[in-house]
Amino acid sequence: MKLYKYVRPHVVPKMFGVGGNVLVKCSTPDEFNDPYELFLTLDFDIEPSLLAFYEDVVGRVVQAPTACFSRSPDVVPMWAHYGSEGQGAVIELDEDCLLSAHPELEFGDVAYREGPDPALNNLLKWAATTLKFRHSHALQTAVLSAAYFTKASPWSYERERRMVVPPEYLRSRRDRSFLVVDKACITGVIAGPQASPQVRRTLRRRAGQIGCTYYQAVIGKLTPRPYFKTAAGPYTFDGERLLSARSACEECGEPLGRDGFRCSWCSMGDEEREAAAAENPLRLLAGVGLLEDYRSGAAPASEDW
Repeated sequence: MKLYKYVRPHVVPKMFGVGGNVLVKCSTPDEFNDPYELFLTLDFDIEPSLLAFYEDVVGRVVQAPTACFSRSPDVVPMWAHYGSEGQGAVIELDEDCLLSAHPELEFGDVAYREGPDPALNNLLKWAATTLKFRHSHALQTAVLSAAYFTKASPWSYERERRMVVPPEYLRSRRDRSFLVVDKACITGVIAGPQASPQVRRTLRRRAGQIGCTYYQAVIGKLTPRPYFKTAAGPYTFDGERLLSARSACEECGEPLGRDGFRCSWCSMGDEEREAAAAENPLRLLAGVGLLEDYRSGAAPASEDW
């Protein structure tokens, strides 16, 4: 599986370490931008006796170092929010490679919910009734998993996948914690569609040092998602990975969703533009001085107009 880390432009020169290795920042959930991290587990509006049992068995959910990724590099809100309106970058990592180097890492997709999971309340009631060790342990495990891998549904656009990191894997710098990712696990670097020449140069140079692919995200005219230019041609994201486009416009280079040589925009010529102008009813109204009256509603609402 590929993981995508969106970063702001000022982070780009700082995240590359010695030999091309990449520093991935890890934070505890109390540092995340969602104030309800670790909250969306069970419904806490319950009997005081059950809540007391929960507090004693589960206690406060441990604050474990965590890194957050997306499963997609073409999420426009992610480029806006975490990539500084497209001025930043995305680092593509290979999860299997990470696990090979650090077997104790824990990965999981974030599930998006409208509210707490009723199954956890049922598990709490069952554990409080049976008072068996295995049921209390199951409650602890289920709550911990829900805390780290569940978020409210408004965040679903992020397509988030998380990595929980054992503290012994971390290195510290200026009161921040990082996982040092070997360059072999970096499979691509992507410059944002609005990235500055300096950010692009830095990423292109680092891609050469690491031996991975350099992509330039591009806002096209055919679809509401970016595509990605490389020296070998354009790429698109198929939901799991970046793939070379089947065909592309020979003029602008944008990937085509069909076989052909030019996209619809580049295929449009003077003849089509002149015909459209001649047939445009708004131009006809403007020609007889009635366009402003029509827009204001003063002209008759008739098909003759």
